[in-house]
This record gives sequence, structure tokens and C-alpha cells, in this order.
Amino acid sequence: MAIIYNESAKTITLQTKNTTYQMKIGNLDYLLHLYYGSSVPDIDMSYQIKQYDRGFSGNPYESRNARTFSLDAQPQEFSTQQQGDFRTTSIEVVNSDGSYSYHGKTAGYKITSGKYQLDTLPCVFARDTDTVSSLEVTLCDGASDVQVVLLYSVFEEADIITRAVKVVNRGTGSIQLKKIMSVCLDFLNGSGFDLVSLPGRYGQERQVERQPMTHHIHNIGSVRGSSSHQQNPFVILCDREATEDHGRCYGFSLMYSGNFLTEVELDQYDQLRLVMGIGPKQFVYQLAPGETFEGPEVVMAFSEHGLTGLSHLYHDFYRTNLCRSKFVSEVERPVLINSWEAAFMDFDDVKLVKIAKAAKNMGVDLLVMDDGWFGKRDDDNSGLGDWYVNKDKIRCGLHKLVEQINALDMKFGIWFEPEMVSEDSDLYRAHPEWAMQIPGRHAVRSRNQIALDMSRREVQDYVIEKVNGILDDANIYYVKWDINRSLADIWSNALPAEKQGEVYHRYVLGLYRVMDEIILTHPDILFEGCSGGGGRYDPAMLHYYPQYWVSDNNHPIDRLKLHYGTSFVYPTCTMGAHISDSGKFVSLETKAVVAMCGTFGYELDATHLSKEEQEICKEQSDRFRKYQHITFKGDFYRLTDPFKVGNMTAWQHVTKDKDESLLSVVVTNLTCNGPQEYIRAKGLDPGAMYSINGSKETYSGAALMSAGLPIDREVPEYSAFQFHLVRERCTV
Repeated sequence: MAIIYNESAKTITLQTKNTTYQMKIGNLDYLLHLYYGSSVPDIDMSYQIKQYDRGFSGNPYESRNARTFSLDAQPQEFSTQQQGDFRTTSIEVVNSDGSYSYHGKTAGYKITSGKYQLDTLPCVFARDTDTVSSLEVTLCDGASDVQVVLLYSVFEEADIITRAVKVVNRGTGSIQLKKIMSVCLDFLNGSGFDLVSLPGRYGQERQVERQPMTHHIHNIGSVRGSSSHQQNPFVILCDREATEDHGRCYGFSLMYSGNFLTEVELDQYDQLRLVMGIGPKQFVYQLAPGETFEGPEVVMAFSEHGLTGLSHLYHDFYRTNLCRSKFVSEVERPVLINSWEAAFMDFDDVKLVKIAKAAKNMGVDLLVMDDGWFGKRDDDNSGLGDWYVNKDKIRCGLHKLVEQINALDMKFGIWFEPEMVSEDSDLYRAHPEWAMQIPGRHAVRSRNQIALDMSRREVQDYVIEKVNGILDDANIYYVKWDINRSLADIWSNALPAEKQGEVYHRYVLGLYRVMDEIILTHPDILFEGCSGGGGRYDPAMLHYYPQYWVSDNNHPIDRLKLHYGTSFVYPTCTMGAHISDSGKFVSLETKAVVAMCGTFGYELDATHLSKEEQEICKEQSDRFRKYQHITFKGDFYRLTDPFKVGNMTAWQHVTKDKDESLLSVVVTNLTCNGPQEYIRAKGLDPGAMYSINGSKETYSGAALMSAGLPIDREVPEYSAFQFHLVRERCTV
């Protein structure tokens, strides 16, 4: 068993293959955090905690005259509220008597085999081949009888620990939950840590920022109703000297698609606390006696092998334990062409068939009909919510159109934006109360659309019925599920005034229910998520979608940074990446090399390409299929940092057996008469010999990793190279 309780020391130790996590039922039954890091034997690590009279620090009443015990200086597993700890809290609750207080003390624990489950929220799962055990620790406030249940699952081989939390009102009166964090992790010395996060904006999602911890609270989060373009629910704490290959790195990835908050505080004693969970903006959740609230899951990982080592843990785990879709591993992803940049909303069934015929010559497997096929939808001012086929555009009917595409030996995909409604729509005219609008106030518009109140059961049922009706009417192979605005005017006409603080979270719960009833009931359809690009790219979404659109920005040079930042936590097989007309001075070859760091496809009008260009695209599509087993299942290495000044950006995929590798390079900054550039490979077998792009000459893995590959200089700017490395087998 990977979870061990030591009765004499009152420690609980969680062990994975390479890591140890330990907590202790300490003074006055407060649950203290002792250690998380590289594996250590099962010993009591509480010797690290030193207690002093800090002066001007509060002491729990039960400690009497023992002034050395202050929760303001103790490393806690779940920080209290109003108990002398003035650091950021894990919980804020208003009790039935109006008091703001929570004194959680250890009331019991339970160790079980297998993975815990959440009833209302998506979480990772254990495969039959995984060794997983779970821990449940109950904290109880004796005055209010409110319980906090801390949940842990240990994935031994994967070096992953997950955490979640439940709040149970065992008292006699209702309480208000105003803040609940799913994880609290205290480090006894955090002064040498850097914080890595993935901020951004529309079109520039998941850029990378690294900053040293300083003595204040670093807040990372979203208040936009979704995990957002502006931040991502993932952070890294790492040693200040940590590099891609060396140094301690801790990762925290939140499985939640709504408002979230990460707070990282370096306190007066250089102790560091990290909490992560649901964002507290306009969050006031009522819990009546007997009711339970679940907080989302956090996936934690630790590596002493730098940022790359940490990324590999997340990539491997999210490829196998996050999404159950058969497209994750059983079925190869298709090369698709999307109609959006080819036609926007100006298309009909005849034009779509013409695009499909031209795309067939490019080696494309799948035509996707994007926005504009439904209701009265000639621009983005109308039609959302009316999920019936526009017969003026699709004159032959959806079923017949799909048959025509299938007759070309191509698959068919379709676009939806199920969470939104246009004021100029049949749905809004029939049910204006279903839209999020504060009574007596005008709604904030974005693309002239309003969010549907997904917290309402009847709205959920409507979306499920209409979308499933379309999916069941024709041979749909692929769905792009989009959301193109942030949430505002947070109000539900179905809830009383005292429950309006629950709307943000109830929206997310309603969305998950809709996805359960649409996505999980159509296992043969490939679903791809999108939120104005990558605005809701989070692990909870990837629980449903095997792939997500990285960004609406298709410019291949911008994409180098987008893919780089995304790769810190999310594997290549989840990254939606296509070739488009964006970047007119960048060659098709360079666009293809960049897009192969993702799911690969096209966003252009195939009928405008010359025969030669179509043949080039056909070769690229075939090449993507040839290398898909490397790029989707292999280890990923960031060889250069595109955020730093340099002449090229390079990355590499290596199969698990190290037999094959695909090393990609884009020249981004040619200088006149500059030095010869070399790219050093990673992840190869140093003792093996490798051929490059089928050449008869071979080079040792050691040479390729230590000396590197020379990159041609006499090339146009933004040129790209791919090096396919294959291990040479000895023949007798």
C-alpha cells in the first residue's frame, strides 16, 4: 500500500515510485504538512518543525501558556480561518450564527484501494493496470460541526498525487461557503522558489512568465466565468536555478473550467504557502444541514529532473488517465479542413462539396462545416440557440450533404456554440428569461451574444435535445464545441436572491452535465474544444475532449510561443494546430512543421490552391500520419526557448523506446554572416547509432546530444527543418 499510517508518530505517508508526501496529526489534533519531494524512507519528518515564541503571534486557546505553538508559523495541510493564522486561508465560511470562523481538527482518516470519485465534477481515473490507493482525512470544527473532508489519490507508477475537498454541513443551521481551496501546501522554506505561470490574452494564450517569490501574495486566476485566455489553472514552483533538465519542480493543475484562484504567499518567516481552488469572486454557496459541497480536483506532480521532467509526468498521465475517448490512443486523428477561414459564413452546400473535393487532393480526411449553417446566421449578430439547419444554405439537407462528403471517402464535422444565445433568435424570443441578464439592467454584449443560464435544468435539457438531435440525424464524425465570450451579468432567474452567489459555479456544473449527456453518449464522435481559441484550455475540458484548439492565432511564428507554453503541462496530442493563410511570407513547409506539433489540419480555401500546392499539402498530410505515433505518444523536449533572443526555435519528440525521434527547427532570426548554429538533441540512447532522414550515414546518440546537429544558414528566413532519427539495428 502506498499510503502508510504510523501510529506512534501519527504520520500519514504517501509514496509514489519517486516521491514522498507526508503529513502529521500534530499538536491539538491540527493536521500539519511535513514534506513533499524526492523519495525518503518511511520516517517521521516532523523533526523539521521548530517551535518558538515568535512574539505577537496568536496561540490556540487550548495551548494555554505554551506560546511556542502558533498556527501563524505552522505548516498546515488545510489552513484554518480565524485561529491565529494570518496567512491566506483554505476556507472562508459564515456560520449559522454569523461568525466567520473555521477551526478544523483531525477527526479521523480512512485508507482505501483505488481512486476516489467526485459526484459533481470531472476527475482523473485509474486504469486497470495502475496501482492506486486513496486517503480520506476528516477535519471537524467542534463548534459548528462543519466537516472538511480532504481527499488524496496516489498513482504510484505515474508519480502523481491528486487532491480534492468536500465540505459537509453536519450542523443544525445553514452556512455560507465563501472560499474553498482544493489544495493547501506549505513549504518550511520557500525563499529560493520561482513561480512559473501561463498568462496571456486572446490570440496569445499560455505565454510563459517566471518570477522569483517575494514577500507578498501572488494571485493567479480568472474572474471571467471560465479558465480564460488570460490565465491558465496551472502553476509551477521550482528552484531558482532549475532548468529544463535539472532542479526541483512542483506542478499544480486544477481540473476546473470556471473562475479559479491560485495564491502563493511567501510569509514573514520565508515559509511559502500555495492554495488553489474555485475563484471566490461572487461565490457565496449556501449549505443547508446535511448538504455537501465538492471542490475540484488538483493534479500534483514533483520532479527533480527540471521542467522537462515535470512536463513528462503530466504528458504521460494526461494521455492515459484524463480522457476516455477512443481517439486518445485507439484511433488515429484525422487530417481535417475547416470551412471558417475558407468561407466564414458565406457558403452553401455546393461550395462545401467543392472545398471537400479540392481538400481530398490534399490528403485531407475530414471536412468541418463551421459557424453559419443554422438558424438565421449570416453574421455573428443572430441565430445562436436556433440549432436547426438553415435550408437556404444547406438546400439538400444535412443528411444528404453528409452523404455527399462521405461519398468522397471523407468524414464530416460540424461546429456548435451551445452555451450562447443571440437576441435575434427564435430561442431568445421564446425564452428571454433563459439568458443571463440582471433584472432592470442592460446586458453586456460580446459579439452581440449573451450567455445562456446553464445553471437552469431546462436550459441544459434544451441544449442536450437540440445538439443530440443534429448529431443523431447524420453521420457526424467530428464536433467543434466553441464559446466566444466571457461571462458577465451573472444572474439566474431560477434562483432566489440569496443564492445568486452560486450562479458561477452552478453554470460550470450545468455545463459538465450537458457534456456528460452529449459527449459521453457519442463515443464514436471526435470532439474538439474551443473558446475563441484557447480560452478554456484546462484539464477538466480535456476530460471530455481529446483535443483543444490552441488559439485562433494561426500565424506560425506566433504559434512557436503558443505551443511552447502549452507544452509545460498539456501533451502534443491535445493541441489543435492547423495551417492557414496567416503568415503570408512563411512557406507552406514551415507552417506544416509547426502544425505537426499538434493535431494537424488546414484552415484555408482548398479550391484556391494550385495543383502543385495541393500536392505539397498531400505530402505534408502523409508525413503527419507517418510521424503521428512519435508526436502523439513520445516524450516531448523543448530544445530552445522562443521567449529568449535566439536565431531559431527547436523542439523534439522521442518514442518511449528511443528507437525514433522527430526533431523540428524553425529559423526565426537570420543574421548577416553569423555563426554556425547547432541544435543539441535530447532523449536519445547515447550508445545507439541513428540515421537521419533515411541517410546511410549514422551518428551516435551521444554525439547528437552533446555536439548537436548543424543547421544550414544559407536559407530564407522562417525556413524549417525536420530530422527523422531512426535507431540502426545491428544485423548478424
